[in-house]
Amino acid sequence: MSQLRPALTRLSDSVAAELEKRILEGSLKPGDRLAPERALALDLGVSRPSLREAIQKLVSKGLLSTRHGGGTHVTDRLEAHFVDPWRDMLKGHPLLHRDLLEFRQMLESQAAMLAAERATDVDVERLDQVYSALASTYARNDLAACIDADVAFHQTIAEAAHNVLIGHLSASLMRVIHGHVSGNLEHLHARPQLWNQLQAQHHAIWQAIREHKPPEADEAARKHIEFVRQSMENSSREEERRQIALRRLGEAVS
Repeated sequence: MSQLRPALTRLSDSVAAELEKRILEGSLKPGDRLAPERALALDLGVSRPSLREAIQKLVSKGLLSTRHGGGTHVTDRLEAHFVDPWRDMLKGHPLLHRDLLEFRQMLESQAAMLAAERATDVDVERLDQVYSALASTYARNDLAACIDADVAFHQTIAEAAHNVLIGHLSASLMRVIHGHVSGNLEHLHARPQLWNQLQAQHHAIWQAIREHKPPEADEAARKHIEFVRQSMENSSREEERRQIALRRLGEAVS
């Protein structure tokens, strides 16, 4: 009785799987341009025709896009289907902000705990660099740079958790709430005491992770998001009171 032979895996399928893995793990991020064909084929140890076939497979999946003369880029397909509808919903339903912050608290506290548990020496070194950049923006009082550095800090923690879904959900979430992060940091920046508390919270999260203390990292991240939630509610109430005062002023003048 003849035995069925296992199907042979095409080399291009193996190459596509390797590139897909790099996209999933975040080594290749949305917008990244792949290395030139010759260099990438050498890196992967395959022929250029096999690489081209693998790239075409990922283009058909929507994970890569190619432009004539513009190279091959990673798409945002893994994020766009989450980001676009929720960003629109948040504009029309302000009460969703509270739910979003609850989700962010769950996600970021879990990410911090896992990062403290799983972060490699390379992860810690990268986190040190990102935290140093964040601290530098505080020292320079550069609010615009601080917003970008804040997002990068939290995303680096998510990636150090070594959970693919946490990494991608965190990146998507940061895109959804970027405007709210900006507004909240502007609110805190105008209040030195709160601004100093924010810096201390980031330091506590960074220290707990680099010292591999999962419970402390979890708690520090939870306290940070609760602080963010409270400050955003205070900012919203202040703005509401300001609008009421302006309307009263307008009525008094008329």
